[in-house]
Amino acid sequence: MAQTSLTQAIDLFSPILLLLPLLLLIVLKHFRHNSSPPFPPGPYPWPILGNILQLGDKPHITLTHFAKIHGPIFSLRLGTQLVVVGSSQAAAIAILKTHDRILSGRHVPHMAPSKSSELNKLSLGWVVECNERWRYLRTICKSELFSLKALESQACIRERKAKEMIGFINKMEGKVVKIREVATATVFNMLSNILVSRDLVSLEHESEDGGMSSVLKDIARLASTPNISDFYPLLGPLDLQGLRKKTMELHRRSFNMCEAIIQERREGGEGKRDGPDASRRRDFLDALILNGSSDDQIDILLMELLSAGTDTSSSTIEWTMAELIKNPRCLKKVQEEIANVINMNRDTGFKESHLPQLTYLQACVKETLRLHPPGPFLLPHRAIDSCQVMNYTIPKNTQVLVNYWAIGRDPKSWEEPVVFNPERFLSSNLDFKGNDFEFIPFGSGRRICPGLPMAAKHVALIIAYLILFFDWSLPCGKNPTDLDMSENYGLTLRKEQPLLLVPTSKK
Repeated sequence: MAQTSLTQAIDLFSPILLLLPLLLLIVLKHFRHNSSPPFPPGPYPWPILGNILQLGDKPHITLTHFAKIHGPIFSLRLGTQLVVVGSSQAAAIAILKTHDRILSGRHVPHMAPSKSSELNKLSLGWVVECNERWRYLRTICKSELFSLKALESQACIRERKAKEMIGFINKMEGKVVKIREVATATVFNMLSNILVSRDLVSLEHESEDGGMSSVLKDIARLASTPNISDFYPLLGPLDLQGLRKKTMELHRRSFNMCEAIIQERREGGEGKRDGPDASRRRDFLDALILNGSSDDQIDILLMELLSAGTDTSSSTIEWTMAELIKNPRCLKKVQEEIANVINMNRDTGFKESHLPQLTYLQACVKETLRLHPPGPFLLPHRAIDSCQVMNYTIPKNTQVLVNYWAIGRDPKSWEEPVVFNPERFLSSNLDFKGNDFEFIPFGSGRRICPGLPMAAKHVALIIAYLILFFDWSLPCGKNPTDLDMSENYGLTLRKEQPLLLVPTSKK
């Protein structure tokens, strides 16, 4: 009986066995024609953990080292997540220009309020895809905040807040000033007056608990904390570290603070400026109310604009001042340039409109953004579909990073890349508007930072005022050449040791 069954089985499968070589050839031929290029190469991932433990506390430096080993575009595993990193000018062009549409999705961290599908619809920076709602918000921001006409109308606000900063520092003459804190409060109030026509923080009490500035600092601290939910999304709903819960609590606090301002404005009538507000210029809040924006929409936009604009700008101001103190030759040239502009405009005094005449100062800011970009990886992109980049496959939903820190120090693009040399920008037409891919501190393509035009104004203006009104020295007679320029990686690339300077007023 067993012998009969075996014979029947052989008779049944013998045609298939005879055809097996032919079927194998067909399958191999099909695979050859339809196979995709491989994933980008990268460091060996450990089981379960992937490459998490290899990142260290300065991942921008670690990933720059990986690029030297594995090439300008490589991949790594962070837990279960595939991450692709571009680290050269050519890789940036491929990601942010050639494949900009497919790679313009946003990878949203689990702790972010905009991870919620409802709040994500209201987000500008963290919306998952560049949809119609996102285009609408970008258009409002551009017309009301970042257009040439809007920037010109805001100049008096930035000048007034810069003068208030000078008044505060005058009281600190001979004492130690924390440059970043002063810059943070000044930029914050520049933005808050443009957005809602009022100060939201005090220069004297910049770190006061409970205020808007405190909320944003806490959010930045939480955002800088490695989140296990980002490495293993299946664990996201559990929020094992409580980061999302804490962030949502901070979001509710910010909403309560913003709600009072919004309701006060709504009760006054949309667009009306009666009583004490009669002479107030129309601000961004007016525009949003007149456009029918909900309170949630206004709150999300205000928080994103205040946090993004303040943190990145104050970091750039601190780094620029640190580089100028460390390089007295450059500081002297900036001082001479400002003095010349003042002499040419004695009748009006120094104005924001004079900034284009400060070409060397502008070059110093650019050189700072090259060496110390606020966002070393820009913001994380996401592939909305599978695509091929530089002969490699990037699967759908892969997180994509552009290591601009590495690009800004690439010896193939920059001569003496680690040397602070502003003159390199005087002899070139390089700009940070997203067209020169060796210099993209604000990003490029669809996701380029919309606040670039405004940031360029208030960063340069604050630095110019600091140098115009004061001479600066390090505490305890320290030598500028010994200034510690170590970096601290977080939500922005901050100076690890805060810049402490002593002002002497120029009488």
